[in-house]
Amino acid sequence: MLRRLVAGLAALVLVVEAAVLVLVHVVLGKTTQSQSMSIAGSDPELMAKATYGLGAAMGAFLLFCAVLLAVIAVRDRAPGRFARVVLVVAAVTHAVLGALALGLVGWGAFAVLMLILCLLVLTLMLYAGPGPGDVRDSGDPRRPEDAPPPGFEGLRPTNP
Repeated sequence: MLRRLVAGLAALVLVVEAAVLVLVHVVLGKTTQSQSMSIAGSDPELMAKATYGLGAAMGAFLLFCAVLLAVIAVRDRAPGRFARVVLVVAAVTHAVLGALALGLVGWGAFAVLMLILCLLVLTLMLYAGPGPGDVRDSGDPRRPEDAPPPGFEGLRPTNP
């Protein structure tokens, strides 16, 4: 139940973040387009188009991550390798953006980005599959270091 709630909440937060980022990039693009000067010889029209493109790309990536998280929440199954890699990339991106936001924007933006990072990491950790040496799946009550290697179950240790 907790896993589904966290994954669904992370999906919802990423949808809101995508909408906010697209809106911010539209405002930045409009502002850049309406200026009549060039910055170090750059074309304002080209900078506005690049801003729109970056906003659309970031929004699409975040919406894709939100769809992956929503599918994980609905199915209540661990993500596949591709989905896990995409979500790790999103988490690392939020960590880097959080560090930049702390210096450029302030503590509020940093806290929001760290909250999203925590939701992504918590989702990945809650849906982490058991490791290859995990005794919970093998039904063996012994610790993994006490269990004999595969193929040597019938052999017993001897004292010298």
